[in-house]
Amino acid sequence: MSEKIWLSSPHMGGNEQKYVKEAFDTNWIAPLGPHVNGFEKDLEYYISENSNVACLSSGTAALHIALILAGVKRNDEVICQTLTFSASANPIRYQDAIPIFVDSEKDTWNMCPNHLENAIKDRIKLGKKPKAIILVHLYGMPAKMDEILSISKKYEITLIEDAAEALGSKYKGQKCGTFGEFGVLSFNGNKIITTSGGGALVCKSEILKQKAIFLATQSRDNAPHYQHSEIGYNYRMSNVAAGIGRGQMEVLDRHIGLRRNMNQFYKNLFKNISGINVFTEYSNNIFSNHWLSCITIDEKKTGFNSETLRLKLEEENIESRPLWKPMHLQPVFKGAKYYGSNISENLFKKGLCLPSGSNLTEADRNRITKTVQKLL
Repeated sequence: MSEKIWLSSPHMGGNEQKYVKEAFDTNWIAPLGPHVNGFEKDLEYYISENSNVACLSSGTAALHIALILAGVKRNDEVICQTLTFSASANPIRYQDAIPIFVDSEKDTWNMCPNHLENAIKDRIKLGKKPKAIILVHLYGMPAKMDEILSISKKYEITLIEDAAEALGSKYKGQKCGTFGEFGVLSFNGNKIITTSGGGALVCKSEILKQKAIFLATQSRDNAPHYQHSEIGYNYRMSNVAAGIGRGQMEVLDRHIGLRRNMNQFYKNLFKNISGINVFTEYSNNIFSNHWLSCITIDEKKTGFNSETLRLKLEEENIESRPLWKPMHLQPVFKGAKYYGSNISENLFKKGLCLPSGSNLTEADRNRITKTVQKLL
């Protein structure tokens, strides 16, 4: 069988081992060190907007810390985008808080501003004003930030941006992850750059960043002995992982360009196929890193559905996956309150994520093309 074509596999740039070797040579094999500080500075410079970045063990950890810093406690309600990976919603339950799910809009597949405001109004009417909003930039596509920010400010609700998939994506020239009170980044193995496993919390102030680091290092008080006045977590990134990240930062923009080229490849592949739409920017105001390229398939026009194409690709050892299953349809969140129509459900039924890695070769693209053409 031919070698597997993955959906999104790690892509090293060359200098990662240099930084890792430096960590070993200097014996900085710990969840602190010069590479952690350096990686934070690299990220702050890259995303700008006076950002303050704390590097953590995962994007999920960053989201959990963001909720704590936002003051979310037991039985508080937190609004969350329903069309996302479960890591966007799970930390709400870590805090014993209550997730309220909101549907997508069709342009960006992200949180619908109209359904968001309806949800907030309804919760306030019930005496349960939400404590925070978790917005996701799905597959690297920036959400409708003007509308979302306006609603968040109008009702004075903390906005947390889950930009785990959107490092390098921009809305009106501003990097995703810098609009909300907090932003979340991920460097998981399948992301646009990786530290093997890891993430970061983007804060509006140095004070919030230092509080995040305090919580992420077991909330150890400033004392010669081990003293703890509040619950802490083992969430700090290691110096070795940060070394990988520093090497990856050197190739980030190149990786974004290659991912965007893959999106253009799919637009060319499907341009004359009625019923297949490639997910891309709806406006010149937004710039997506196209972490994953996705399509929707109208079975009435094509004669086949997304599962048919997925299975055909699988036969050729090519990985593809359905879009995220909405959180309000997940067994673990059964009974959760949901505001919306059927946008996210229809996207889940019709959508497919296609191989999008920055390390895909011309031979890989030819195999994908031939497999699709066989089906067509």
